[in-house]
Amino acid sequence: MPLLRPSVRPDRGLLVGFGVLAGLIVLSIITPAQLIAIFAGAAMVASLLTSARNTAIVAVGSVACAFLSVLWLEDAGTFDWLARIGLCALLGVVAVQNAALRERREERLQRMTVIAETAQRAVLRSMPTAIGSVGLAARYVSAAAEALVGGDLYEVAETPFGVRVIVGDVRGKGLEAVQTAATVLGAFRAAAFTEPDPGALAMRIDETMSRILGDEEFVTAIVGQFQGDRVTLANCGHHPPLFLQSGEATTVDTGEPTVPLGLGSVPTLSEHPWPRGARMLFYTDGLVEARDDRGEFFALDEYAAELGDGTVEEALDRLVARLLAYTGQALQDDMALVLAESDPG
Repeated sequence: MPLLRPSVRPDRGLLVGFGVLAGLIVLSIITPAQLIAIFAGAAMVASLLTSARNTAIVAVGSVACAFLSVLWLEDAGTFDWLARIGLCALLGVVAVQNAALRERREERLQRMTVIAETAQRAVLRSMPTAIGSVGLAARYVSAAAEALVGGDLYEVAETPFGVRVIVGDVRGKGLEAVQTAATVLGAFRAAAFTEPDPGALAMRIDETMSRILGDEEFVTAIVGQFQGDRVTLANCGHHPPLFLQSGEATTVDTGEPTVPLGLGSVPTLSEHPWPRGARMLFYTDGLVEARDDRGEFFALDEYAAELGDGTVEEALDRLVARLLAYTGQALQDDMALVLAESDPG
């Protein structure tokens, strides 16, 4: 029985590069224009799409075809003809150098992304499945590979005042955003057990962040407290959560949101019923600002009611799957989700 070999996918840069070269050769044959010098344009195009090695292959092919122009050009062998071939070779070398520089930049970006993602995983603790009478599930979905890692954050704590949760989004990207998220979570963990309500807790975090953030840096966040049959929220410039009950989803009215953390936030508390079986979704803007290939935003309202079906884990997995299918598996911003359920039993 013959062995099945995995199919080798052709390199897109090579295909495009040689396609451009073929087009230039045809133009050189059918028109009187002297185009052999710009045969290297094929290598220039390839340098944007493929490795330096593959770009060199296209560049060598371009120079070889320039020499073969002796078959159809009347001035072949003249000084001008040789000069154009030399220019083609020079441009090919430039293309290879451009590809090598691009590869090095991408490698540095990849290394920084790996460092940031590793730090991010260390910052975000795993979410317990339940604390007391509150069932919990969380998901963090990273953006597309070419996008920088974000500073989305979440945390939950069992305190003398009830189960407290924070979900937020740091302005900016990269390792600095992850470091800022770590500071927010550290401040939350330190103050969650002493501050009497979510508003006071948010202001304590704001004091910490105001000392370390720059003038144009901030963190949007919402702080919640689940206690018995009531949930209390403090909104600091963040998206209000969704409330789900009996197959219906509504946006929670958290009042007029105050400025984000780090800008002198003084949030107003809002209190809401938290009946048995109800669910509440906290999320960052990666969910509602996701777009499809036509630029249309993800319609959360169309799928929100489904968050009441199955377990909280299943509900979040289903939402993430729908979002990735909608965006073609390519988010341009990180996304953090926390789904809480009252008395899951």
